Amino acid sequence: MNKITLKIDGMMCGMCESHINDAVRQKFRVKKVTSSHAKGETVILTEDDIGEQSLRAVIEATGYKVLSVKSEPYEKKGLFGFLK
Repeated sequence: MNKITLKIDGMMCGMCESHINDAVRQKFRVKKVTSSHAKGETVILTEDDIGEQSLRAVIEATGYKVLSVKSEPYEKKGLFGFLK
């Protein structure tokens, strides 16, 4: 699974977060997407590889500016994850 963290400029409220989350869900198969206007970021968890240019195009089409994209492997930390 991949964790993609996007720094986004222009989010001012909860509705801004919803616009971005909805746009991502409509265009890509994702496990989870959350946005925070306070942090200025969106975090996406996905099994698929999503290209940076595709993400930028979808989000910038909603009127927000993508400042950076960081992708890294993600491993869910379960209740007993500390036993590994």
